[in-house]
Amino acid sequence: MDILCVGAGFSGAVIGRALAEAGHSITVIDARDHVAGNCHTARDPATGVLVHEYGPHIFHTGDREVWDYVNAQAPFRPYRHSVRTTVQGRVFSMPLNLLTINQFFGTTLRPDEARAFIESKADTSIRDPQSFEEQALRFVGPELYEAFFRGYTEKQWGTSPANLPASILQRLPLRFSYDDNYFSHAYQGIPAEGYSAVVTRILDHPGIDLHLSTPYRLEMADRAGHVFWSGPLDGFHDYDLGRLGYRTLDFDRFEKQGDWQGCAVMNYGDRDTPHTRITEHKHFAPWESHEMSVLFREVPRACGPGDTPYYPIRLVEEKALLSQYVARAAANEGVTFVGRLGTYRYLDMDVTIREAMDTARAFLADPGRMPAFVHAPL
Repeated sequence: MDILCVGAGFSGAVIGRALAEAGHSITVIDARDHVAGNCHTARDPATGVLVHEYGPHIFHTGDREVWDYVNAQAPFRPYRHSVRTTVQGRVFSMPLNLLTINQFFGTTLRPDEARAFIESKADTSIRDPQSFEEQALRFVGPELYEAFFRGYTEKQWGTSPANLPASILQRLPLRFSYDDNYFSHAYQGIPAEGYSAVVTRILDHPGIDLHLSTPYRLEMADRAGHVFWSGPLDGFHDYDLGRLGYRTLDFDRFEKQGDWQGCAVMNYGDRDTPHTRITEHKHFAPWESHEMSVLFREVPRACGPGDTPYYPIRLVEEKALLSQYVARAAANEGVTFVGRLGTYRYLDMDVTIREAMDTARAFLADPGRMPAFVHAPL
């Protein structure tokens, strides 16, 4: 069967490769001039630094099959992600851990003491947190919330934390140890030659025909037995019900001599600092050595037409519109929606690959009964 994969990121590449190996003829298209979507990496010709062009991506997973899959495509190097944050004129360790607590409060607490101390700061009157703000106040109390969460969150999402769901904060750890590893998964790393090299390798199969700088056109679907769509869910329907809300990022790129900030990521939590973080890209490849450094200041804002969507907002208004688009998608025969944009969810890379594997297996098991969503957006 001739199959069209719209999008040359991890979703389209993994699905396309699995189906090509099963004997299907695959066409993969992407409107951009490169593979890997927002994971795209490129070697800066002036400095030699491997740059994460759409912001940093650290691969972390507890899924051994996914870890083995990506390492079979290209070698991953061990990478331990730690973040620092500048607030109130001081630098702290992130995520919140025993060092952060002792730094901030000027204490020398042991783990059991710190646990009791933070519980004394927490607002225990909040029994069922509904918003980000309520979750933070119940989680760490007002001082840590104001310093580390409120300003950063307002800049990131463009709204008060009181308007955001509690689930956003529930993903962030609080550790009563000096462990500052940002992720807790067993497998963590970054590919030695970048993510674009990994995706290029996945797409390297004689049964796959790749076309970059090729926007989707409606007549393409007429020539395909099935379409896997990893573009925006609302974009498939020409946004005729309205646009789903996203936050996007503006990158202020600059170069400096030597090591400019001493870490890969420095967050800025104060509300009067317009950017949320500065990323120094050579630190994402600590096995390399470069005299110059490439850095990005990241400034979030509302995503408009023509912008690159990053973070789905998924508040009440967006969820209502999402329900309408999901119903529309289910009425399309021969189209399956996949990935971050196709299902309007924030997905880590490992989850994207896992879901693409699941989707390919579902198609191979029974192509005639392929649903619009193997993993539902709602």
